[in-house]
Amino acid sequence: MRAIVHDKKGNMRIEEVAAPIPRAGEVVIKVASAGVNRPDILQRLGAYPAPPDASPLLGLEVSGTIAQIGEPDHQQDRMPWQIGDTVCALTHGGGYAEYVAVDARQCLPVPSDTASLDGLTLGAISIETSFTVWHNLFRLAKLQAGESVLIHGGASGIGTMAIQLAKWRGATVSATVGTPEKAAYCQQLGADETFLYPENDWGAKIRSSHKTVDVVLDMVGGDFIQTNLDLLAPLGRYAMIGFMRGPKAPLDMTAILRNQLQVTGSRLRAQSRESKAEIARAIKEQVWPLFRSGTLKNPLAGRFALENAHDAHHMMENGLVMGKVVIDVAEVTA
Repeated sequence: MRAIVHDKKGNMRIEEVAAPIPRAGEVVIKVASAGVNRPDILQRLGAYPAPPDASPLLGLEVSGTIAQIGEPDHQQDRMPWQIGDTVCALTHGGGYAEYVAVDARQCLPVPSDTASLDGLTLGAISIETSFTVWHNLFRLAKLQAGESVLIHGGASGIGTMAIQLAKWRGATVSATVGTPEKAAYCQQLGADETFLYPENDWGAKIRSSHKTVDVVLDMVGGDFIQTNLDLLAPLGRYAMIGFMRGPKAPLDMTAILRNQLQVTGSRLRAQSRESKAEIARAIKEQVWPLFRSGTLKNPLAGRFALENAHDAHHMMENGLVMGKVVIDVAEVTA
């Protein structure tokens, strides 16, 4: 099969590699499209190595059709999918390829959003962000109706999903962004207020606006960490999912004890198969219907052919994205 491979310098190219064979409990998907995520870029640059049991190829989410089915594993009476079914899936790597093997429990029917994107495209750009946001905002941080949440990187794929799901849950949403254009974009998606992080006083502006927040979803880290801790209300929850500004900063951690804060960190790829299966069930029941009703949208920032995967990464690396980026491996049909 054709697949994107990368070298130690981060260069990508298409090569012919062996197609995957499904293990027990797995299916092989003939890939139509693959979503692009920041961990793909980090892995390409050597900063996020694939786990030993994962494909070394890039790509954490795909859509396509079931091409092969493995035997049921010890937790399954039968496989839940048939050859030819159209699905999207969270992968353990390997999505930038014509075929990828995934745990059958991490597959979902493609979501429906007839107002904008076809199901295959929508599925390819929605499943990784849905998993990440659901796990961190609702499973770990337990965001509730009537609470307030601060979402960093509001115009990113995770940010746009988090804004909409937090509003659906009934929370007041603040978001930080890099440009006025991204601020307007987040407000269109439902953010109650936005703050430009290049301005050093964004924390002070949030405090003057409503003093504290109940939950912070942070993919930025670095010098944001102290401000986030200081902004959290008593019993506040701080969900850390990335360190775009680095993992280190001088900290005064008094607020953690004083306000009884909960700080969590998670890596979706490191979750057990059972944990991912539980998240998948919740997404199918709670999130996918929001696409059908028009409550939830996943904006497409750009799409690229497989041979132009480097352009997709370049777009994300240069902060040009508002929404998600997709790589088309095969022709997408509605």
